[in-house]
Amino acid sequence: MSVERIGVLLVNSGTPRAAQAAAVRTFLARFLADPRVVQLPRAVWLPLLYGVILPLRPWRVARRYRRIWTAAGSPLRELSEGLRAELAGALAQRVLAPLTVELGMLYSEPELSAALERLRAGGVERLLVLPLFPQYCTATTAAVYDRLCAALRRWRTLPDLRVVADYHDYPPYIEALRESVTAHWRTHGRTAHLLLSFHGIPASYTRAGDPYAARCQATARLLADELLLREGEWSVSFQSRFGPREWLKPYTSTVLAAMPARGVREVTLVCPGFAVDCLETLEEIDIENRDVFLAAGGERFEYVAALNARVSHAHALAELIARHAQGWTDIPQGARALASGAPAR
Repeated sequence: MSVERIGVLLVNSGTPRAAQAAAVRTFLARFLADPRVVQLPRAVWLPLLYGVILPLRPWRVARRYRRIWTAAGSPLRELSEGLRAELAGALAQRVLAPLTVELGMLYSEPELSAALERLRAGGVERLLVLPLFPQYCTATTAAVYDRLCAALRRWRTLPDLRVVADYHDYPPYIEALRESVTAHWRTHGRTAHLLLSFHGIPASYTRAGDPYAARCQATARLLADELLLREGEWSVSFQSRFGPREWLKPYTSTVLAAMPARGVREVTLVCPGFAVDCLETLEEIDIENRDVFLAAGGERFEYVAALNARVSHAHALAELIARHAQGWTDIPQGARALASGAPAR
């Protein structure tokens, strides 16, 4: 009896190949040209992108990347690969069906399309796609759908397909966040206030119906409840604003700058929307916004690392995948024996 092979594709946004202006320009050109990311008329946006932003911005962004670049290269890519490996191990303990876990990026290597080709070459007949964006947003999760459909358009035989659109309130994910914050506090000491910072989006996206802001608030509330925090002991903000338009408020840098004047001189900051650490957490939050807070009179700034390849994170995602793969992994006894290498009875 044959067992259909399952493929799991993790998807993240991407990262420049190097912390140099040319590599950053290549990455930004792909990222910012996506109509899901910048939702403006192409006739308005593309001349601005290619005529103003790409000639100037990569130099400044490259300097920021150089502040966090490691011997292994991009933190986002290295940490995403680490999560993929840890997740593969966690799934191997749960699922006896033949299973392969690949990582694909939307705007850089390893390319989403190349990851799909590796899965096809491996004989995958059932495909589960997990965007590493816990809170659904048109600028991230919907972009995964677009790239996925474009790549699968070239397949003659399509796999059974399932996509995890969102896991902002999934209990094991919230528990993994709670564990990471409490572990940080045990090591570094607790602060009086916890700031939960999420990546921002233009406010117009929310007015058009994007549920992202509400899902960020829901994640924050669930985590605060798990940590037994009272009102006033935690708050939500949004970071990474780009361009002149209004984005989701309050802005993280503004919140941090105002805290010391109202008596909050110690703060812990966590970014629940980032599955792994990247430029927006390691540089923007843990360097730039740390400086903002301390310059305003703050005395202690604690950044809680993203979940990255923590065991609790991998197991939470493994449970999420198993939940969405129900019916695929519930294989008959005879096939189960073949999958595990044991003789059928």
